[in-house]
Amino acid sequence: MSVLQQVFKFLISLGVVVGLRLLPHPPNVEPIMATMMPFSKRWGWLAGMIFCLVAILGYDFLTGTFGSWSYMTAGTYAVIGAVAGLVLRGEKNTIWHYVVFSVVATLFYDAVTGIGMGVLLFKMPLMMTITGQIPFTLYHLAGNIVLAATLSPLLHRWVMANPKLEVSSILKIFKPATEEKM
Repeated sequence: MSVLQQVFKFLISLGVVVGLRLLPHPPNVEPIMATMMPFSKRWGWLAGMIFCLVAILGYDFLTGTFGSWSYMTAGTYAVIGAVAGLVLRGEKNTIWHYVVFSVVATLFYDAVTGIGMGVLLFKMPLMMTITGQIPFTLYHLAGNIVLAATLSPLLHRWVMANPKLEVSSILKIFKPATEEKM
């Protein structure tokens, strides 16, 4: 697959992430994990890492929410994207793999960004941070499990593994009928 084809699917995936994050939704239910997993599975650790960085930082810039936390959340998600590329690469496209990965990755993400940033960046007491993090993480887990079970397999099938979304297939639409017969 050419770089142009990968970029096109990368942009579709970013559009899904940003579009879904801009819609009103319950607290801490976001599509980054569910979108990143099939992307990382298909193209590996580096693509997963870059996708997460661009998705987090791009959204924060777009919405005017960029701050010191953006580096920590983007960096943590970049690690998760890289690990997803390594762990999911050889696995079948099953709901089970996506759900299990999302649970472990969500716990890691919330520990680093929630507890780590609460204590180190915002100087909150550890017990207060952990207590406040529990309902936040439960929402995050519930959202990621549902999205991993639904959105991840659909994105893999409809975008990542879809030959009709290859750039060459899309360009055929714009060719005049006379060119195709030649």
